[in-house]
Amino acid sequence: MRILALDHGTKRIGIALSDELKMIAQPIEFVPAEPMAAFLARLKQLLSEKEVELILVGVPRNMNGSYGPAALKVEEFVAALRATVTIPIKTWDERLTSAQANRYLIEGNVRREKRKEKVDKMAAAILLQSYLDSLGA
Repeated sequence: MRILALDHGTKRIGIALSDELKMIAQPIEFVPAEPMAAFLARLKQLLSEKEVELILVGVPRNMNGSYGPAALKVEEFVAALRATVTIPIKTWDERLTSAQANRYLIEGNVRREKRKEKVDKMAAAILLQSYLDSLGA
């Protein structure tokens, strides 16, 4: 069984998946955030194909630990997910994952046009790896 991570954004939702041993996170894809019905259809497809046991959703917190408007949007997104899927959902602090993903892509000499395509799924992988590392495996 695997863990699927979602990096929620206003335009795109990045998706990453753990290996079966829950040690390594791998970026999978990004899906447009709208329309929500299309995203949910793709999510359900991934959940059944990949044998997912937990959905991990990144919650952006301010640097002081408080929650801002973006975190409230994610809470609404999580509520919509809970109404749609039966798999457990857990939220996880995702401070600076997108900035870190951008930095990795720049260091890897990925062109600006291509970075837009990759940053969301890379941020989801960073989020998931942070969670996996916390499990102490």
